[in-house]
Amino acid sequence: MKKDEYFEDEFVEDSYRPLASFPKIDRREFLRITGGGIIVFFTIGDTALLEAQRRGDQYPTDFNAYLRISADGRVACYTGKIEMGQGIITSLAQMAADELDVALEAVDMVLGDTDLCPWDMGTFGSRTTRFFGPPLRAAAAEARTVLLDLAAEQWQVPRERLSAENGKIYVKNDRTKSISYGELAKGKVIERHPQQQTALKAPGEFKIVGKPVLRRDGVEKVTGKAQFSGDVRLPGMLYAKILRPPAHDARFISADTSEAEKVAGVQLVRQGELVAVLHPLPDVAEEALARIKAQFDKPAAQVDDKTIFDHLLKNAPDRNVVDQGGDVEKGAGLADETVEATYLNSYVAHAAIETHTALARVEADKATVWASTQVPFRIKEQVAEAIGFPADKVRVITPFVGGGFGGKSAGRQVVEAAQLAKLTGKPVQVAWSRAEEFFYDTFRPAAVVKIKSGFSKAGKLAFWDYGVYFAGERGSQQFYDIPHHRTASYGSRGGVHPFGTGAWRAPANNTNTFARESQIDMMASRAGVDPVRFRFDNLKDRRFIRVLEAAAKKFGWTPAKAPSRRGLGVALGTDSGTCVATIAQVEVDSQTGRVQVKRVVCAQDMGLAINPEGAAIQIEGCITMGLGYALTEEVRFRGGEVLERNFDTYELPKFSWLPDIETVIIEAQDEPAQGGGEPAIITMGAVVANAIFDATGSRLFQLPMTPERVLAAMKG
Repeated sequence: MKKDEYFEDEFVEDSYRPLASFPKIDRREFLRITGGGIIVFFTIGDTALLEAQRRGDQYPTDFNAYLRISADGRVACYTGKIEMGQGIITSLAQMAADELDVALEAVDMVLGDTDLCPWDMGTFGSRTTRFFGPPLRAAAAEARTVLLDLAAEQWQVPRERLSAENGKIYVKNDRTKSISYGELAKGKVIERHPQQQTALKAPGEFKIVGKPVLRRDGVEKVTGKAQFSGDVRLPGMLYAKILRPPAHDARFISADTSEAEKVAGVQLVRQGELVAVLHPLPDVAEEALARIKAQFDKPAAQVDDKTIFDHLLKNAPDRNVVDQGGDVEKGAGLADETVEATYLNSYVAHAAIETHTALARVEADKATVWASTQVPFRIKEQVAEAIGFPADKVRVITPFVGGGFGGKSAGRQVVEAAQLAKLTGKPVQVAWSRAEEFFYDTFRPAAVVKIKSGFSKAGKLAFWDYGVYFAGERGSQQFYDIPHHRTASYGSRGGVHPFGTGAWRAPANNTNTFARESQIDMMASRAGVDPVRFRFDNLKDRRFIRVLEAAAKKFGWTPAKAPSRRGLGVALGTDSGTCVATIAQVEVDSQTGRVQVKRVVCAQDMGLAINPEGAAIQIEGCITMGLGYALTEEVRFRGGEVLERNFDTYELPKFSWLPDIETVIIEAQDEPAQGGGEPAIITMGAVVANAIFDATGSRLFQLPMTPERVLAAMKG
């Protein structure tokens, strides 16, 4: 089954199964739990289903219970998606409310509960709005049709004479005659399966979609009322602390737990290599864990954070050409000047505010888990397998998730909590410490990019030969107008790494955009052409031209050949169907090498922006997070031993770093909505590197661009 280019690097083999094997919601049980009402059991049509399968966002073929209208007139939207700060709790409600003609406040979102929600692959890749939004809107439109039909039958008038507005049905020529959605739903259990695609509203009809709305969960989160997995409390629950190895390649030999067992109230669990201490107080469990004397065999390190790049190149598989056009060798002969460079990026941690956390309760033949996860249905199956339960006897509830960025797709902590709950007979919480979080994180992979390219005397790109090693292909495909080009990928996140690697906000694209846009900038400088002008001269794609024009206008760009000593940089990129242009201004301290980003302007063409306020917040978050991987975030290691254990050595962006951020969202209401949670981050490495070059005349080829590397480049 073909994968979508935007899904690459977040594809999980064991979650990509034939549709017939998906867990299904029992319709009668669903009706019993929800209490009836008007329910749209919605299945997207055959064409849309095939397209969803092609993209990797699969749906069960029987039904998806997306919407319920109850007797009080409230609308409940059920989805297997989860809220981890990206704002879908607001934007999905906007889509449902607009199609259904109800107030936004009347829509309740039920997210990530595997007993109530339709099966979903997970929340990642900026896919929710693009792929889940259309069937959700169709379900809401179908529900509105059901309501109009009910009113038409009750009043014995043609449906065409009725209109829906703010949760009520009116007779068009007699506004005194109305009936609420709640009255129509009262005492009824109506199931609807659409037979054909229901017409959706045109952009000109929107009243809620496309309007800026404050986050619905904002007050809860800033006041501390929001519930995360670590906030859930159950009677008699225990806190677990687990013995961990010193390195990923260390072999467990033995553990002396005698001193730990002397701590009052401690319960010790040993099962194979799982050694855990549990107590009603987490600090007491921590104290008991510290008393365990464990022995591990840790082999000598074969690779570290200095030698990793040679290691990757030596172990690279044969190339896989992912994009090409023309003849690269012919193009090289036509170039008047050739530029060749190698780009590197180190491992980067997700470093989410909330560490991996889960609370599990096992009662008789039923297990319930409250989990910090991006993939509740995948976790459901992992728990079932780990404790020997049928999947339909496991319920996963996903409260708010305190940041994921692709890092909360594995379920180790959930499985640990479930196993310990079954073994002890009590609810058990496993909340990783920051050191555990760093140790078990699936890092953004270290990677190498090699580029050889050339241009003509007229400043036109002649050829492009691009190879990316172990990052992945997402974002590597060429969008500039280059007659002769080839893009190849060598390996992805395979076993050459000394520990786990995985998706990291716009996986692969940060690496690929850093390399591509740095290379484009070098050619512009060698050609003696302003870097914005050089990009315009080598673009044909109207969307890229549009975002670059918007960013340059907002910034007030004045053309000049780089390095101009102004400290200005520009970068373009595309991710999740969205095109982005970023311009930045930096200051570089010539004595310390420290870089201060002073101003960032980011223009984004994301099609229809469901919630422009939420989109702007996501852009600002991407820019802030991007400063980290651009300037300081780097995981140091020796073999399987991770040396970063907390934020005293792993430096995240600080408020004092933040530049003035200005966002531009291109008006494109007639275009399909695209992803907005990741695109703006991909340009941050390149735009800062290009601005440093413009300020100093020194080019940085490795991320992060630490003060030490900046000083070395300036001296070199």
